[in-house]
Amino acid sequence: MKVLYIIFWLMLWAAPSRSDPAAQRAMLSSLKIHHDMGGRLDRRQDEIRKLRRSGQAVELRGKCYSACTMYLGLPNVCVSPEATFGFHGPQRLFGQMPRDLFDHWSDVMSHNLRPPLQRWFMSEARFVGQQVMILPGSALIRMGYTPCRDAGRAVQSASAASGNP
Repeated sequence: MKVLYIIFWLMLWAAPSRSDPAAQRAMLSSLKIHHDMGGRLDRRQDEIRKLRRSGQAVELRGKCYSACTMYLGLPNVCVSPEATFGFHGPQRLFGQMPRDLFDHWSDVMSHNLRPPLQRWFMSEARFVGQQVMILPGSALIRMGYTPCRDAGRAVQSASAASGNP
């Protein structure tokens, strides 16, 4: 009986702590995004904060439009070269958004983007109104985003210039 008691305490002592962030990240699988057309910015901002705290990896592998592009601000995000990203500025469903709110939510949307993408978003994409500016994942990889791994190896990005940043 003493032996079982000692083994139990040794196993408990050797187990990763729930408060150890590295152990928690290792236990989490990555969040894979294949088709996300956006949504409310305030809700996405909350989700991004939770993902940042948890350290969970995010893989952007399909269509990622509007508020979905905020995932690009996470430190442990990867991008598939085949993914497509749709950018536009913040909008209201009904009526014109006041300039101060437009600027605030534009800052929220672009806050942690890599500098080339952030500059492009703040100078061009946020002003397209109801339209969407599309960038392929390969363009984002050329801007410094990490390519997602496929079948145990890194996915190679296309080398052709897209004409976009």
